[in-house]
Amino acid sequence: MRFDVITIFPDLFKDFLSFGIIGRAIKKGIIEVRVHNLRDYTKDKHRKVDDKPYGEETGMILMPEPVFNAVENVKVNENSWVILLSPQGKLFNQEIAFKFSKFSQIILICGRYEGVDERIKEHLIDEEISIGDYIVSGGEIPAMVIIDAVSRLVPGVVGKEESLKKDSFFSKILDYPRYTRPRNFRGLLVPDILLSGDHEKIKKWQKEKAIENTLRKRPDLLEKFELTEEQKSIIKKIKG
Repeated sequence: MRFDVITIFPDLFKDFLSFGIIGRAIKKGIIEVRVHNLRDYTKDKHRKVDDKPYGEETGMILMPEPVFNAVENVKVNENSWVILLSPQGKLFNQEIAFKFSKFSQIILICGRYEGVDERIKEHLIDEEISIGDYIVSGGEIPAMVIIDAVSRLVPGVVGKEESLKKDSFFSKILDYPRYTRPRNFRGLLVPDILLSGDHEKIKKWQKEKAIENTLRKRPDLLEKFELTEEQKSIIKKIKG
């Protein structure tokens, strides 16, 4: 799978692409990430990518020509998806990550300043995406979030497929509590059941705690999918 990032700050991606799961996947050739400097697709000597919007006296927006040029140059096939990172976009989630993982190429346009020329939204991109209801300085960090989340779904990127299936939001239920050594830390004890060696009881405890955790932190998740009879029983037990 290939990601192409269009940005005015390409150096921001160097460390992100060099370490961890993403760095290893790139080295193995499982995914490819190309970062393009938007200024390379300008035609004037000043490499200008932004200008004042008509009808306004303040602020700058990205001009259409360099963005169109960049996308048209990096797009390799019809199985590509062009995304604009923007606070006005659809909220990114695991379901959208799955959709993106089916494309052979994802092109990410990192917004900056006060936004982009509307013609980019209307005639160039396939989708506008936000990572949350808050403002960040540009689309670079959201692009990294999408690359990370989508890459994890590409076969071979995550070491064990079972680990991926246990991730929160993969199963639409949050994770259960985890503990490691020491058993007693400042009087705070690891639950006895995890030290019992009884794998069936441990598995049952994990299921119950995962549901309890979801009810407490993100009850909205439980409304988005059909619960099993076992899960309904656990919820009934928790609620008393």
